[in-house]
Amino acid sequence: MTDLATLLEVGGPVAALDGGAAYARARHPGVYWSTVGLPVSTARLLGSYSSVMEACGLTVTPSRLRVLAVKATTRREVRPVPPRRGIIRPTTTGLRLRLRLAPGQEPADVAASAERLRHAWGVHAVYVTPVKPGVIDLRLVGFDVLRKVRMPRKISAGLLQVPVALREDATAFVRDYRTVPHGLTLGATLSGKSMYLRHLITGLAQQPVALVGIDCKRGVELAPFAARLSALATDPEQAAELLPVLIEEMEDRYDLIKARQGIAPDTPDEEITSDIWGLPEHERPVPVVLFVDEVAELFLVATKKDEQRRDEMVTQLVRLAQLGRAAGIYLEICGQRFGAELGKGATMLRAQLTGRVCHRVNDEASAKMALGDIAPEAVAAACAIAPEQPGLAVIGDASGGWSRVRTPYLSLAEASETCHASAHLVPDLPALQPFRPAVAVRPVKSPAPVVRPQPTTG
Repeated sequence: MTDLATLLEVGGPVAALDGGAAYARARHPGVYWSTVGLPVSTARLLGSYSSVMEACGLTVTPSRLRVLAVKATTRREVRPVPPRRGIIRPTTTGLRLRLRLAPGQEPADVAASAERLRHAWGVHAVYVTPVKPGVIDLRLVGFDVLRKVRMPRKISAGLLQVPVALREDATAFVRDYRTVPHGLTLGATLSGKSMYLRHLITGLAQQPVALVGIDCKRGVELAPFAARLSALATDPEQAAELLPVLIEEMEDRYDLIKARQGIAPDTPDEEITSDIWGLPEHERPVPVVLFVDEVAELFLVATKKDEQRRDEMVTQLVRLAQLGRAAGIYLEICGQRFGAELGKGATMLRAQLTGRVCHRVNDEASAKMALGDIAPEAVAAACAIAPEQPGLAVIGDASGGWSRVRTPYLSLAEASETCHASAHLVPDLPALQPFRPAVAVRPVKSPAPVVRPQPTTG
């Protein structure tokens, strides 16, 4: 009887600790990782590093000099040599360590064994990043960071760079327009496409950049950011008037580049390899980012007149995509589908959009439209996105690389307030002034009336 009471006294706290750990792992994975997962995974890594590397086939035969040195100094068995391990650096989401590969190894060898390493060391995922020839960074992620997105505290971002989402390896995905000038974002309704666009606009709103919007859904997506927009078209008719103005602005910038750098005036724009970033800062025109929401609305036609207008707009968008980068004009095209069924010029325009972001889509064909021509293996990952995970997307680029990301939540009120606070940064572009959206004046809150205490009598 005494033994049973003692067992119950000891088992109670142990069960409470196990229950608390399970609750923390499910509800607060970051706390669980810092208190339990980090020390356990570190101990597993230190205790089994050599044996795990050997089991994964990541060891090599030691050199003759090493064999002779071991035999001369000790009587131990000469074992295969694993990659040399650096210092383990813990993070809030996992572990990082640097490996110096053994002769004859390459980063792909370690990447192919990432799943084995994940199970051996009890972490959520393992990612390999080459640093220089023969050296790689091994990033161990302790839990699913995309379940509850928290952006890193320190993110280096400059002009035309916007930290917009979190990658599955716990690093920030920074949309860099200087590196990837044009992008295509696809996603079904309630997939998180608007949230992604919201982060882009609010990030650029705080920079010296001109923002131009085409929102053929009567402006319901972009109108809340009107205070920071230099131009806004809310239907195809207005878009047909705005795009030629952007083409003219692009040509004027090319003339400026020609005049400043001594290029012959009759040189075709296609042969100019320089850009506005080679101009002196005081002469450099401000960059322009054009957002097109629901691009399919520009391609839909009902009459012969609409068809002619659509062909003109598509041609202008293709010209901006082909020549706009050097003039500092960048495109961000958004929609639910984007393929050849939209009409002539659709695939030509898509081919110019280097960056690809695919949220949850309704069919495999839509995922292939976004990623099939640059990263075919990413199509399956895009089709596996569940409706219960809004904001989750697969990104890819022309290099063939791809990864999963998720955009953190940003309310429309917060995004609109950021644009209102940055309204003074709207650059002076006379050509776009006729398209500047009207912004309602916010009512000034009157101060609360002062209630003065009444004198007492008696």
